[in-house]
Amino acid sequence: MTFTAPGFEAVAEAFHRNFTELGEIGGAFAAYRDGELVVDLWGGEADPATGRSWQADTLPLIFSGTKGLVTACVLLLVERGLLALDAPVARYWPEFAAEGKQAITVADVLTHRSRLPGLRAPFTTGDLMDQKTMAGLLAAQAPETDPRAEFMYHALTFGWLVGEVVQRTDGRDIGGFFGDEFARPLGLDVWIGLPDEHHARAAVMSAAPGVLTGPLPDTDDPLLVSVHNPLTVADAPTLWNSAMFRRAGLPAVGAFATARSMARFYACLAAGGELDGVRVLAPSTVELGRWERRRGVDPMWGAPMAYGVGFELNTELETFGPAPDAFGHAGFGGSRHGAWPGDAVGFSYAMNETRTAPDQRPMALLAALRQATR
Repeated sequence: MTFTAPGFEAVAEAFHRNFTELGEIGGAFAAYRDGELVVDLWGGEADPATGRSWQADTLPLIFSGTKGLVTACVLLLVERGLLALDAPVARYWPEFAAEGKQAITVADVLTHRSRLPGLRAPFTTGDLMDQKTMAGLLAAQAPETDPRAEFMYHALTFGWLVGEVVQRTDGRDIGGFFGDEFARPLGLDVWIGLPDEHHARAAVMSAAPGVLTGPLPDTDDPLLVSVHNPLTVADAPTLWNSAMFRRAGLPAVGAFATARSMARFYACLAAGGELDGVRVLAPSTVELGRWERRRGVDPMWGAPMAYGVGFELNTELETFGPAPDAFGHAGFGGSRHGAWPGDAVGFSYAMNETRTAPDQRPMALLAALRQATR
């Protein structure tokens, strides 16, 4: 049953308007404040083709919201002294030093500065689902020399790069690491690699008109061709909704989660890494993660971007709502997941229809949430 605490009724009204005025198909929004669940909303259809309704435990694909989860794994390894942000990636992954990449650091990868925003070598859909194959292709690739690549969003390659560093350092893959260290201790229904027994709970993802593109961008620019995302081609929803993709757990874009669990995860970070007596990160580690390391205009999107250690930070676009200290990570097509430390708030919006920016659905919810916390 959906829930809003007293004083948060305007958030429920905004959520309702997303359906009645903005054409929402299915989605959920949740928020914690001071460690308590204050908003837990869901509605619409998880699968419009069958009429299956969105339930409390429906699992949407959160796309790049996955990067915030992966970032937490890296930060925990740093806290344990097993990984150094300013160390070369090749210290942990020797093969990565090939083709002049010896000096690229872990921090460079986490702030999208490794000059590997896309893959030059050909690969199949099956390859795309295999961490070792994709990491191997990146290890063999030379960094881009185009100056634009020095600060360009690594939509997919971020995950294979960071995922390989984590596995080389710890031995577990990203899905196993996050499950052991964060999901189970905090009681999160979050999966990087969705087990088959949970596939029936997955939302069926779709794209609004104009969101997806053809197989290659209409350009002669070799850099833009190399970074074209194979998960955003015209028939991509077929792949997004396949059992193969759900199982694969792509570490940049492959997590499935309830909004309630994502809000709980960020509520823990907003509180300095502890929730309900369970500590997963030290306060200083959370601060390290949200300390600004890079800000500028991404040449791919032509939009302002700012990064801590893997986490996105707020810019003038207010992607994470009106709170200036917000951090977290957005997902392709509209989802938002993050924390407002000054307000002790963690929040998450997730949906099954991806749309182009600017997307009013999350912005209306976050504006109402901010007003309720004032």
